[in-house]
Amino acid sequence: MAGGAVRTERAQATRDAILAAAERLFAEHGVITVSNRQISEAAGQGNNAAVGYHFGTKADLVRAIVHKHSAEMERLREAMVAEAADSIDLRVWVACLVRPATQHLAELGSPSWYGRFAAQVMADPELRTVIVDEALSSPSLQAVLDGINRCLPELPAPIRAERDDMARHLIVQMTAERERALAENRPTPRSSWHDAATGLIDAIVGIMRA
Repeated sequence: MAGGAVRTERAQATRDAILAAAERLFAEHGVITVSNRQISEAAGQGNNAAVGYHFGTKADLVRAIVHKHSAEMERLREAMVAEAADSIDLRVWVACLVRPATQHLAELGSPSWYGRFAAQVMADPELRTVIVDEALSSPSLQAVLDGINRCLPELPAPIRAERDDMARHLIVQMTAERERALAENRPTPRSSWHDAATGLIDAIVGIMRA
């Protein structure tokens, strides 16, 4: 392997190690309290400037973690949206909203960190826009929101916006709580991520139709 290819491979391995360490530390301790030095040490990097060198600001690092996961969730959602087509069944579209996240977390295995990471980021007023902007740039998510709108033509826009917020909080917080319980080997109300998604879908459909 040529020297340039070796350096590129090493750089990518370093980036992957930093991303994994940052995701775990942010999930466990919050974004603000974790320093670049802690991330570098957890990633096995002797150079404390490694995080800044590879990712720039903390917001850039958070954005990289979000993008790593959102690409897979987008793929899952695209397949569900294609199957939903022109459905006017609210439950179908709410499933498209919920199941890409829960299926992705199921595929990560346990322990995973992204559910708790997302909850920590969404609680940060300066960084939550990273996740929001990533979501709003998703064509498949826009298709899901359009599908939900078609199912609720009589719902006034301000009420719809309020219930969208409720749905988002439910998805973020309930997936984070289930992920935490699994990591700590505590009992969970549902036996699988699939069943947990079903419970979330039930709740969100109820909220939307109230």
